[in-house]
Amino acid sequence: MPIMEEFDFDIAILGAGPAGCALACTLASVSQGALRIALFQGINKRHDPTQDTRVLALNYGSRVFLEKHRLWPDHSAIIETVHVSQKNRLGRTLISSKDFDVPMLGSVVAYAELYRKLQERLQELPVTVLSGELASAAQENSNAPVMVTQGEKTWRTRIAVQCDGIKPKDIHREYNQHALITAARAQFPKPGWAWERFTQEGPLAVLPHPIFKNAQSIVWCTSPERAQALTRLDDAEFSRTLTQHFGERLGELTVLEKRTVFPLHLSATKNTVNGHIATLGNAAQTLHPVAGQGLNLGLRDVATLVHCLKPWMLNTSQSAAPFLNNFANSRKFDRRLTCELTDFLPRVFTTGNPLIEHGCGLGLLGMDLLKPLRQPLALHLLQGFRN
Repeated sequence: MPIMEEFDFDIAILGAGPAGCALACTLASVSQGALRIALFQGINKRHDPTQDTRVLALNYGSRVFLEKHRLWPDHSAIIETVHVSQKNRLGRTLISSKDFDVPMLGSVVAYAELYRKLQERLQELPVTVLSGELASAAQENSNAPVMVTQGEKTWRTRIAVQCDGIKPKDIHREYNQHALITAARAQFPKPGWAWERFTQEGPLAVLPHPIFKNAQSIVWCTSPERAQALTRLDDAEFSRTLTQHFGERLGELTVLEKRTVFPLHLSATKNTVNGHIATLGNAAQTLHPVAGQGLNLGLRDVATLVHCLKPWMLNTSQSAAPFLNNFANSRKFDRRLTCELTDFLPRVFTTGNPLIEHGCGLGLLGMDLLKPLRQPLALHLLQGFRN
């Protein structure tokens, strides 16, 4: 008689950030508890997710997905209109939820609140959470079980999914930009509006804040030297500098919290499946924050993987390889399109070439005047490419 392989888990998820937690919750919900799921949570003493002050811009498609699986946080700020412009150049375009007959283009949520909601949902579902050192996965060959190691312990699993904890290495670009993140109260708030303002320093995103009343979340992309100089300004001087840089659309902007700075780069992997190991979320691609596509792309990875694995869930003893390969093929176009879009935009507007800048301005003007020109970009911002 053939020897039956013994597995500790059906699916092991490495990384308990938003994408990893969302995947664990969704798989447990869709399989109705039939899958043995492990979520490996690497402990980072330098980062407490419950104290993370960042906010996340989630498009309408991501909100629908998270609400469906009871993962939406209690507080959010909706985005109904996105204003895209270029500093010191003519041309701008407005993208409105009315163009698509949807209640909103997206929402802004606090990272800490989303994380807490995901943790609450995990407690309600049959998911084994294993906290400790960063876990790693390896498979000797396509017929062997996947071995997941955390510290001195090792588990056998049918499928492993790497969600964070490693950096993708196939494609890499340094932007020589840092993102300064903070929040500011607006003198003349405009609820439901978000701004993406391109400057020669880098893009400046001004979003409605999900927690502070009449306030905006600020993502200011600039050179590393300028970002550090901005952190050294006192609050009053920083507020004046921010208002001058953004313009007068919201009146005076008054900073509300500390400023944090993150280096920006593009990193992506070409192959998201190797044997019975899949890669998604930040482990598959780390993007420039322009247009806020990072987690939205990761959640589309999650939704597609769950969809592709549904037939496999009916009989987990069958090989998962065809279903994982279907996932990888299904995600190629969306990943490539989103990576190229978020790579192109922050570079083309910072060339310093007047001809290119004027061309970009004409492009924004053309999109504003002709709906068919802005429709593809707007649709991608709304929900991304979905099979």
